[in-house]
Amino acid sequence: MSKCKIAIIAGGDSSEIVVSLRSAQGIYSFLDHDRYEAYIVKLKKSDWHVDLPDGKTAPIDKNDFSFVWEGKRIRFDLAYITIHGTPGENGLLQGYFELIGLPYSCCGVLAAALTFNKYMCNHYLHAFDIPIARSILLRAGESISNDDVVSRIGLPCFIKPNVGGSSFGTTKVKETDQIQPAIAHAFEEGEEVIIESFMKGTEITCGCYKTRQHEVVFPITEVISKNEFFDYEAKYTASKVSEITPARISEEIASSVKATTSRIYDIIGCKGIIRVDYIIIGNTPYLLEVNTTPGMTATSFIPQQVKAAGLEIKDVMTDIIENELTQR
Repeated sequence: MSKCKIAIIAGGDSSEIVVSLRSAQGIYSFLDHDRYEAYIVKLKKSDWHVDLPDGKTAPIDKNDFSFVWEGKRIRFDLAYITIHGTPGENGLLQGYFELIGLPYSCCGVLAAALTFNKYMCNHYLHAFDIPIARSILLRAGESISNDDVVSRIGLPCFIKPNVGGSSFGTTKVKETDQIQPAIAHAFEEGEEVIIESFMKGTEITCGCYKTRQHEVVFPITEVISKNEFFDYEAKYTASKVSEITPARISEEIASSVKATTSRIYDIIGCKGIIRVDYIIIGNTPYLLEVNTTPGMTATSFIPQQVKAAGLEIKDVMTDIIENELTQR
């Protein structure tokens, strides 16, 4: 019997392409290769191609996401999306797969589009009594005075793109004269910018996935950046951050965070693995953002949390893939 063919989809059109390619290599290493035949597929703008075992590449036929190798057309059984940014994290690629009928690993169109828009997602979840920071949204062409930012949000504050991740375009603003340059910098990454109040507390992150059979909420990771904040350098340079799993928080707070993470999963209608980031102030976890295609390198948060839970990452990947394949 032939193995199921899995497309690990990486790349994308944003600054996070490098992170995505690392995650693809991580996922490839995590898969059960006795069970699955995996290929890394790279997307960037109109260039869609698959890396072949012989070191060559082949173009992807966008009509059905297949490719031809050695005269044989190969079709995938499932797409595992690990693009951080557009088009894999915002619902565009999910919509394409829905149209061609190819199962995929992560959230559907609505959930992906909502979580990709940090401002909309956080305010939507705030309506369900989940605490969030004060924030202002600016769209392309809009402006705001320094005095207005200080009076409504205060200093220090964070100014960042509304979409995207890995802290690209994000600035921690401490002085009034930094506000406008930080806004301009954030607009370089997208057409919407968030100005968000600074929250001093313990930064944590919690992963979760659900199948038809069971729910898994992973142990929580505490994040201690040695930089000004958990920026790109801290995220991807081991010497710049300490990541402690399980987090050094009370059992009561940990239970609250896990319950909130599970609740967010259900409210949004998530699928596959997600990761939710928080800041704990006092005994209250404040939502930072929801990640529906979290990083999956060997040192990323999710693999750390899987290990801390006493699970094997290969089994987790198989659980998620089989849950999708058996629904079709």
